[in-house]
Amino acid sequence: MKVILDIKDSKAAFVMELLNNLSFVKAKPVSKENEELMNEISEAVENLNLAKKGMIRTKPINELLDEL
Repeated sequence: MKVILDIKDSKAAFVMELLNNLSFVKAKPVSKENEELMNEISEAVENLNLAKKGMIRTKPINELLDEL
């Protein structure tokens, strides 16, 4: 199982040391760029789910192509 934790910078070293001392856990920090990418992907998936439920309006593909 993979888990993403949001840890204060001041406590990150302690938590990483703690996790690395557990033989059954593999922990590695995520770069700022990857963190931003994961946030953007999560937001896109959330918007897609809202669109599927009809809770937000989407543009037809023809409108998107006309904008290009």
